[in-house]
Amino acid sequence: MNDQTERKGLAASRVTRTVAGLSTKLLLLTILFVMVAEVLVFVPSVSNFRRQWLMERLQAAQIASLAAEAAPGGRLPAKLRDELLDRARVKAISVKHEDSRALIVQMDTPEEVDAYDLRNATWAALIGDALMVYVAPDNRVIRVVGEPGFNPGETVDVVMEEGPLKAAMLKYGLDILGLSILISVITATLVFLALDWLLVKPMTQLTHNMVRFAEQPEDPSRIIAPSKRRDEIGTAERELAAMQNELSQTLSQKTRLAALGLAVSKISHDLRNMLSSAQLLSDRLAEVRDPTVQRLVPKLIASLDRAIRLCVQTLDFGQAQETPPKRMRFELAPLVNEVGDSLGLPREGEIDWDLNLEAGLEVEADRDQLYRVLANLCRNAVQALEAEPGRFGAIRVLAHRDGAVVSIDVADTGPGVPQQARKRLFQAFQSVARKGGSGLGLAISAELVMAHGGQIELVSNEGGATFRITIPDVVVELDRARRRRA
Repeated sequence: MNDQTERKGLAASRVTRTVAGLSTKLLLLTILFVMVAEVLVFVPSVSNFRRQWLMERLQAAQIASLAAEAAPGGRLPAKLRDELLDRARVKAISVKHEDSRALIVQMDTPEEVDAYDLRNATWAALIGDALMVYVAPDNRVIRVVGEPGFNPGETVDVVMEEGPLKAAMLKYGLDILGLSILISVITATLVFLALDWLLVKPMTQLTHNMVRFAEQPEDPSRIIAPSKRRDEIGTAERELAAMQNELSQTLSQKTRLAALGLAVSKISHDLRNMLSSAQLLSDRLAEVRDPTVQRLVPKLIASLDRAIRLCVQTLDFGQAQETPPKRMRFELAPLVNEVGDSLGLPREGEIDWDLNLEAGLEVEADRDQLYRVLANLCRNAVQALEAEPGRFGAIRVLAHRDGAVVSIDVADTGPGVPQQARKRLFQAFQSVARKGGSGLGLAISAELVMAHGGQIELVSNEGGATFRITIPDVVVELDRARRRRA
């Protein structure tokens, strides 16, 4: 008991850790996905920032070129030139019109310059160039060509240091990073709280309820109380509640039946001994010549025999498992005749005993177990006919072989099986087809037939009940087993 309690405690702790792990994973995945989305937004935004920054430099250079063109003779004093270039943050400005090109102002520039043309640059090229800024040297000099747009058809070509651009892009990137982190945390928190409320907490409650219910499934107070949700979680709660309710009722019934079975087995054992003593006394009564006694003793003996058989069946059913069948091949007709003799069939003017068996039909089965099956079915048929006194009835046994399978039909002309009994026909204590019956005979018969790999079923209930037994040969049963394993 302590080990079982410890296992349940470990199971509960594992469930708790699993749920906590699910929440943590959900939070981390949410943050990761938001960060990925921010990266996908950051890359084109930083590329657009670089383009706008360069276009501003081109516009400033274009304005500076206008001042240079307005100077007397097109020449600027060195001081004014340097001031214009410094304000535009460039080293040289060249303006190209439709049919001419003019170098407006220029400082000393290095021989190696990386050129970028903004006029026909694609988004992919702009993104690649923007990312290269972060890894390029701080003192790199670049040449930028573009159309600022002040004068249509005019192209501005400037040479500039990339250091200021890199500093601006780093600042912009840090701002975007901080904003992305803030948005990621807020979004991840909101998404996590929403999913935790919608999914994780209900799943946690379902899991804990299942663990709690498993500890004592017969306690109806541990059955989950479904919420009013109309989504999949609500459906799962309602289905779980229905399953737990059915399982709790079944286990309670099994427990009661187990206790009842133990009590019945003890009572049946003692009752069988008392009935055996009463049977011996009834045998002595048969020697009394009184007509009334002679008329009543056979009925008394028959009643005692039925009571003893019921006790024996109850004790047999109480065993954990039937003995595996010891199969052998034998002729069926002698076995059926033995069953008829044991039941006193035929009974003249009361019950006809009609046999229709294939000549020399052999069956491969355990002879004693098959005898019990046929005896149970025929005894039920006799009792069904006896329930209608004064009416002539008949019991028919038909058997034939179809390949490696033998089919045996046991039919009677009685009232048939009631509709209520047909629902659980082969379940012990639940398939009672007549008043005073226990349902053990059919339950035992079904268990014995299934042990042979066969089947028993009610094939007809019109004009009386007809039960069919199918017993396959060992070869067929082995083939079925091989197919199941395959």
